[in-house]
Amino acid sequence: MIDGSASIVPILLGVLLLDAALGDMPALFRRVPHPVALLGRMIDRLDSRLNRLERPAADRRLRGAFTLLAVTATAAAAGWALGLLGWLPTLLLAFLLIAQRGLFDHVAAVAAGLDAGLEQGREAVSHIAGRDPASLDAHGVARAGIESLAENFSDGVVAPAFWFLLLGLPGLCAFKAINTLDSMIGHRTQRHEAFGFWSARADDVACFLPARLSALLIMGSAFCFRRASPLGAWRAVLNDAHRHRSPNAGWPEAAMAGALGLALAGPRRYSGRTVRDAWMGRGRSRATPQDIRRALRLFIAACALHACLLLAIWAAG
Repeated sequence: MIDGSASIVPILLGVLLLDAALGDMPALFRRVPHPVALLGRMIDRLDSRLNRLERPAADRRLRGAFTLLAVTATAAAAGWALGLLGWLPTLLLAFLLIAQRGLFDHVAAVAAGLDAGLEQGREAVSHIAGRDPASLDAHGVARAGIESLAENFSDGVVAPAFWFLLLGLPGLCAFKAINTLDSMIGHRTQRHEAFGFWSARADDVACFLPARLSALLIMGSAFCFRRASPLGAWRAVLNDAHRHRSPNAGWPEAAMAGALGLALAGPRRYSGRTVRDAWMGRGRSRATPQDIRRALRLFIAACALHACLLLAIWAAG
């Protein structure tokens, strides 16, 4: 069994190094289900059985609260049980639930797709962004890739590491359950506005501190590059982060936009409807594949800075 942050930090550093080297290993998970896919199956089954549109909204909201508790408790219990087996199973499961290399690869594919043509760029971005790819021009595809990189740096790297450090493997598994619930049922649609209400709120709470830490890491990483502006990142966060429709996503997106001299977010389309959101940053909105690659370099530096912060925590402990 793993006890204390002094044991957790070296395991977490090992997880980050292993993930940087191996990534998502898609060949393996074509043969066996990924833990997040198993969570998704459980959520989908509960959604189909409990979320009937003919029921009153208050009833569906209560059923959604039960779904949140059931899925999160199941994930935390599985993490606790696996953690009893020692550091190696803990490291391996944590490796599967933190996705820095996979995020890099998916966003790099957007830049490569755009280099090949607009349709290839739209196809690549459809795997990481929920908006309607057919509604995007080349600049919109590039912005969507950079926005996904910034937001998922928080949701896919910093937040899972934060909860792993704070509460061990049960905390990491519970966070991934909440984040998966939000991505599947936390939408403001007719079907999920009531049923997914508590899942969306739980994700807002779980990502609150990690989102702000992610913005600081992106600001810090901007010091590493001559063409990036830490001051621009700071100003964009102060001026724009609170104006985003999400209480959390605006922080890393504004930091990324300000650091690169871009304007991100703004009006966009999801499932046939237009979302009127504020712009993050006061730069140009005509992003390019080269801007995606600049964002990826900033992401690598932010991940390295994140690891240095963990080393400092370990040294201080």
